[in-house]
Amino acid sequence: MYGLWLLMRVCVFDYFTIPTNSMYPTLKPGDKVVVNKLLMGARIYTNFDFDIHGQELKSFRVKGIRQVSHNDIVVFNIPIHNDSICFIINKNMCKRVVAIPGDSLSIVDGFYRNNNYSKMLGLEEMQKKLIETPDSMMYGIVMDAYPFNGNVPWKIKQFGPMYVPRKGDVIKLAPNDAVIYKRMLEWELGKKITWDRQRNEVYADGKLIKRHVFKHNYYFCAGDNVLNSDDSRYWGLVPEEYIIGIVEITIHSA
Repeated sequence: MYGLWLLMRVCVFDYFTIPTNSMYPTLKPGDKVVVNKLLMGARIYTNFDFDIHGQELKSFRVKGIRQVSHNDIVVFNIPIHNDSICFIINKNMCKRVVAIPGDSLSIVDGFYRNNNYSKMLGLEEMQKKLIETPDSMMYGIVMDAYPFNGNVPWKIKQFGPMYVPRKGDVIKLAPNDAVIYKRMLEWELGKKITWDRQRNEVYADGKLIKRHVFKHNYYFCAGDNVLNSDDSRYWGLVPEEYIIGIVEITIHSA
């Protein structure tokens, strides 16, 4: 029976407990979510020698029923550790998808804007609260946003537009592109990315690189509680391989 239960958790469903209020009021600390792995396809590990300090994720995904969609709530492995993309098992987050591969995402006056999706993303009342709260009253809230660079001065109230890459996309690389996509480029290429603004050039391990073909799909994931959520606004995009599955059932705590 245990073997069957384990197989079901690997291939069909899994459940997680919400630890923070980053998805409030949709989800509260102590709530449980059930992830349906059949929707986007179960992720199967090909290497079980897990390193608690981080490693390359080695897995494949079986064929699913559908792709991740706008406004889906997903559970994923936290992708960024020590300023780079790496996998640590059981280090998870639960957030809402506000941009999928091929989208350009902006935050305009606190509200998400997506060039490929005209409906509301996330919770209107929480985004309204963000823009109506004066900066002087936002104690302890980090106003600066990813990529935390003066040449790309994005804020959590005014952000982007940021293009969310899809597998096969080709982008020309200038210094600002390298700033925005540095972690993804270094992960995909396995090389150190640097740039020279005077020459308007980007380098991979010191060698000039003029363009890049993305090898992975990426997603912009954010908490409904935009006033208090550690999410893509602060550390960037989630590779598709890091998504565990789509939340289908929520069980609210008392």
